[in-house]
Amino acid sequence: MSRPLQARINLSAFDRNLHVVRRCAPESKIMAVIKANGYGHGLKRVAQVLIGNVDGIAVLALEDAICLREMGFRKSILLLEGFFSADELPIIADHHLSIVVHNQIQLEILSQAWLPKKIDVFLKMNSGMNRLGFKADAFHEALSILKSCAVIHNITLMTHFATADDEKGISVQFLSFNSVVQGLHHMRCLANSAAILRYPDSHGDWVRPGIMLYGSSPFIDKSAEELGLQPVMTLISQIIAVQSIQKGESVGYGATFVADRDMRVGIVACGYADGYPRHAPTGTPVLVLGKRTRTLGRVSMDMLHVDLTDIAQAQVGSEVTLWGDGMSIDEVARAAGTISYELLCALAPRVPVVEI
Repeated sequence: MSRPLQARINLSAFDRNLHVVRRCAPESKIMAVIKANGYGHGLKRVAQVLIGNVDGIAVLALEDAICLREMGFRKSILLLEGFFSADELPIIADHHLSIVVHNQIQLEILSQAWLPKKIDVFLKMNSGMNRLGFKADAFHEALSILKSCAVIHNITLMTHFATADDEKGISVQFLSFNSVVQGLHHMRCLANSAAILRYPDSHGDWVRPGIMLYGSSPFIDKSAEELGLQPVMTLISQIIAVQSIQKGESVGYGATFVADRDMRVGIVACGYADGYPRHAPTGTPVLVLGKRTRTLGRVSMDMLHVDLTDIAQAQVGSEVTLWGDGMSIDEVARAAGTISYELLCALAPRVPVVEI
């Protein structure tokens, strides 16, 4: 019998989450973000839902974009970090890919390039994220250079919001972007998942849903369930051993948890080598047989401890839900001091993935 840990992928939930995007932004084109191997769900797996259902797909790697073309996706494919050398441009043009242009070196290469086919670009403004893009005082010059490039076809204007998911909101960045692009007649691409859900004025011509497609909330103050989102990935394992410990005994490396009463402890086949966060503390929520309980002590490489004291029927072979259906990955991530994005993307290659 194989190790019982598996990640169950519910593609119908992915499709339902896509419907939430459409409901929130009915007038905008959808550029679905499936970078990082589809946020750990499998690029090809989620792409099969998107083909025929979205207007564009955004990825990071050139090889991922080519893979999508080979799968038959004929609409816009956007490389979110653009290109890294002039050698990539003929490949980009040949596969009719779009690129984000965000720095001066890219502009210089494009100005000197000759290509048999023109390419579409998304010119990125740094409106306050201070990660990629041209600041306000350099944006118009960058746009002018692109307009003069013989290899450029359509130009879309874009930015990325740094605080759409918290109380700071997008007002400062949104105003900055709008003040710079006022009067320019180009399509605009602004809203990530948080902005799609909370700031309809920012939707523009394109929206870029990411984490919401996978059934996780971008907000701390609003759950995925409240937003109508459903988890796509459910990480499932089983109890592989049960220990009875007495008050005063400890569990796990470092003996960081000491029992304050007599307890039953279950050992679960999942650890940090599988992508479960090693830093998840005692009290991180899990489900055993559909009942809520908690982790105990430190997470090991291949195993973790859970409290079975109040789940009398739990035994070796009992099902454990680490996150997903019935156990919010957002709650697990918060308990571990991280975000759902990291947990999903950290799923280890050794974990079997099963579509349901």
